Amino acid sequence: MRRTYHEEALRWLTHARDEFRDADELRKRGRFYLALFHFQQAAEKALKAYLLVSVKSADVLRTHSITELLHTATEMDADFRRVEMSKRLDQYYVPTRYPNGLPGGVPSRYFDDPEEAAEAAELARQVVELAAAKLEQDSAPAGPSPR
Repeated sequence: MRRTYHEEALRWLTHARDEFRDADELRKRGRFYLALFHFQQAAEKALKAYLLVSVKSADVLRTHSITELLHTATEMDADFRRVEMSKRLDQYYVPTRYPNGLPGGVPSRYFDDPEEAAEAAELARQVVELAAAKLEQDSAPAGPSPR
């Protein structure tokens, strides 16, 4: 069964929201390396949800770069400029997961800053909320509500 772009976008958004909540739980438990990665993932998936509907192409799923996704989202809707700083989450895509992603470090020991994790949470939250608002706006009925 083929889904519409909107149906598929809602699946991506649901997962983004769930991943954000899980990342925040990891942050609260002091598992910062995992939280940072999952904040990046939540923002990435939320942007993909928005772009699936806006671009109407699965090609948006081919990148993991928030920077690239934001560039495209901003071309579609200038409101995404408000969350441009979330491109900083790209730095957590590889080094939080692989020991060879850090010269001489181990991610689970290296990422130990609660403030860094709180900042990443805020960046991801803004993206997820904006993408959700845009998708909800897109699915709202046009014109006056039926009585």
